[in-house]
Amino acid sequence: MAKVIVSGKSAHEATAVRGAQVDMVADRRRKVMKRSRWMLPAVILLTMGGVAWADDDGSLSLGVGLERSSGKYGGASTTDTTSVPVFLRYASDDWSLKLSVPYLFVTGDGSVITGGGHGGGRSTTTSVTTTTRTTRSGLGDVVAFASYRLLSSDAGDAGLDVAGRVKFGTANTALGSGENDYAVQASTYLELGDFTPGLMLGYEVLGSSATVQLDNAAYGSAGLDYRLSDETNIGMDYWYAQQASATGYAQRELTLYAATQIGADVFLRAFVMKGLADGSPDSGYGVSLSAGF
Repeated sequence: MAKVIVSGKSAHEATAVRGAQVDMVADRRRKVMKRSRWMLPAVILLTMGGVAWADDDGSLSLGVGLERSSGKYGGASTTDTTSVPVFLRYASDDWSLKLSVPYLFVTGDGSVITGGGHGGGRSTTTSVTTTTRTTRSGLGDVVAFASYRLLSSDAGDAGLDVAGRVKFGTANTALGSGENDYAVQASTYLELGDFTPGLMLGYEVLGSSATVQLDNAAYGSAGLDYRLSDETNIGMDYWYAQQASATGYAQRELTLYAATQIGADVFLRAFVMKGLADGSPDSGYGVSLSAGF
């Protein structure tokens, strides 16, 4: 059996991108009038954005999630992935910075390695001599995300955000590609009453190694968010990403999500997704809880 590296957006990274977009929708609808004591965590986040706000009002939140996905990725056997991410987020009027650190559990026969990135590429490497399903675990790829509101209407109901993302190759090669990936993206939105349609386009430079040869890839999404109340919103999102190698697969996914405020600066988010291409998991779901301080 040949070992196959599926170098595409991991379940954790997909949720990091999706969660950042949900956060930005919520930020546009809520003003957080609170000065946070951020000190050391802010040093990390400011490094991510390369900007210093000595006197800026903002909010800092800490959260944890549980995400699961399962798929055959074009093969015969199923690979199940569980991610437990811990994330730290800083948000001000125009900036949003997020750092996410996952711990992964991957169960399969070892023929599939799911890595970061957005391309859904596949390449054959060394041979696997057993079909026994085992579970590999360890630190996953750390993801840093920074977003800036570039344009906004006077009423705040339409605008353009630009963002950058770095996936650090912190996972070992049994759990990831072992290389850094870099992405830039732009998203636009327009509030129409309780509905907010949005469009996002991005481009990612994928790290390659001697054993994992990947091409850069474009990606994008189209979504619709609906505000049920001042505290709760739901939505759907369609994701597409180019294949990242000649032998790879594109990614197509449909996601339904919900987010609600359950306490003072405490937020609960959940999603379910369905993969529509071999570069994506067949299905997945996740939940996260965050609190501001």
